[in-house]
Amino acid sequence: MAEVNTVARPYTKAAFEFAADKGSLDQWSVMLNLAAAAVQDETVARVLGTPSLTDAQKAEVMVDLCGEKADEAGINFLKLLADNKRLSVLPEVASQFDKLKASREQSLDIEVTTAFALADEQEQKLTQALSKKLGCEVSLIAQVDKSILGGVVVRTDDLVIDGSVRARLAKLAEAMNS
Repeated sequence: MAEVNTVARPYTKAAFEFAADKGSLDQWSVMLNLAAAAVQDETVARVLGTPSLTDAQKAEVMVDLCGEKADEAGINFLKLLADNKRLSVLPEVASQFDKLKASREQSLDIEVTTAFALADEQEQKLTQALSKKLGCEVSLIAQVDKSILGGVVVRTDDLVIDGSVRARLAKLAEAMNS
């Protein structure tokens, strides 16, 4: 997995810097995510894996799939990836691009798992508290998992706060057994 990250990084950096300079981060994000989804589609992957297709033909397939979402620069980017036989890293490029975009916009998507559905008021309070603690705008993605018994588990890229009853019971059991 590290190899894909490493290969994707320079493409992501170039695309991000270009899009930021042109003020088209949102457009590029949409285009990259669309292209990434296309590459992951089974039928498209089979077509792109056809040895009889040239790199230019593979690029044309991707350009056709992206349609109006890809401007001239986006088309050139897809052609560059195809010429370098790097279309397969598009999902990682899109992921890295979105992380850079979120960082620049100082926003963060946070997954919150609870044992029971949160009321709107609870979600708002949690969003405000996390925004204040993390110093950025927070977008909450709420999930329900009854196996945590109670409490809350907060996850983002590099942060996990496990305040679930299940985790507390596991710590208690560990302390009692040692």
